[in-house]
Amino acid sequence: MEQAPGPKMEVTRRQERIAFLLVTAVVFPLLAVLVVAGYGFMVWMWQLLFAGPPTGP
Repeated sequence: MEQAPGPKMEVTRRQERIAFLLVTAVVFPLLAVLVVAGYGFMVWMWQLLFAGPPTGP
């Protein structure tokens, strides 16, 4: 597959640094929060629908 003629899109060090900071400062923390919240929601629904509230000994 041939590309259309024109200037090559070159990734600069600045663009790479911005992408790295975006991933490390925004994407990974957001993903971590969503995973923990999803697990908590799953446990909450399991207790609500099947297991009942936790009881002490």
